[in-house]
Amino acid sequence: MTKPGQAEGILVVDKPPGLTSHDVVSQMRRLYRTRRVGHAGTLDPMATGVLVLLFGEATKLSSVLTTQSKEYEATIELGAETDSLDQDGRVTLRRSVPELTRERVEGALELERQRRLQVPPAISAIKVDGERAYARARRGESPELLARTVSVSTLELLDLQPSRLSVRLRVSKGYYVRALARDLARELDTVGHLSRLRRHESGHFDLGMATPLPLPEPVPLLPLAAAARRSLPTVEVSQETARRAAFGQPIDAAELTGLPPGVSGPVAVVHDSALIALLELDTITNYFRVLRGFVPPPAEEPGA
Repeated sequence: MTKPGQAEGILVVDKPPGLTSHDVVSQMRRLYRTRRVGHAGTLDPMATGVLVLLFGEATKLSSVLTTQSKEYEATIELGAETDSLDQDGRVTLRRSVPELTRERVEGALELERQRRLQVPPAISAIKVDGERAYARARRGESPELLARTVSVSTLELLDLQPSRLSVRLRVSKGYYVRALARDLARELDTVGHLSRLRRHESGHFDLGMATPLPLPEPVPLLPLAAAARRSLPTVEVSQETARRAAFGQPIDAAELTGLPPGVSGPVAVVHDSALIALLELDTITNYFRVLRGFVPPPAEEPGA
């Protein structure tokens, strides 16, 4: 059984509909008896699929894992737009749906593949003048959200019906699939909203390794070193290099044997199956500096 406060590592779960990401985190805090639980990218309540949960020292990986791309399968319902741009919202606009040919839809998808800026949905957690945009929107205000830099690496049409289409897409951090429903519908001379969203991958974690919820009891977590190897360039270092990295000292690239050429970071350094630190190249000194240090797990007590 997990000792209170000692849960350490990563758990990939398959989130069911109806739960917020915070709901899932709260459940895990109770189940694993620790406050140190986070995640590597929010899923809306109506969405399902991969949610990467971070326990203990793994929460320090959040800033890295949240920047990695994500893959989704989405269904867009045309003819009605909601205030949240998904099926959980209130319908605010209706418009007829023109006859859609595959050629026309592919043309709209091609424009989306080229997208470099995206205006987020009004109902989002982005702060406007220090307040969440969704709080302003739910008071009837129209918060002005600035376009954000995004990228679309894959966008594939899976199915096309008279007033519905399904796509598979891989996108960058900061991309809102709900905004895709809005923008794609408008390009097709109608309005729309997201009726289904399933995340297949988050960075290097996918549905194949996801545990369904709810969990009746704690399950083993993926150790930090294994998670780092899956997600980042990782180097096994000597005990002396590990010691200096643990104290935040700069590391010569020559000590990172096996590091691929041109990699500047983040780089995970591991010693004796423990994640020691994340490093990043300092272009001025040409040494790798410590971005994040990790506290080693407590030694097992005899007979434990």
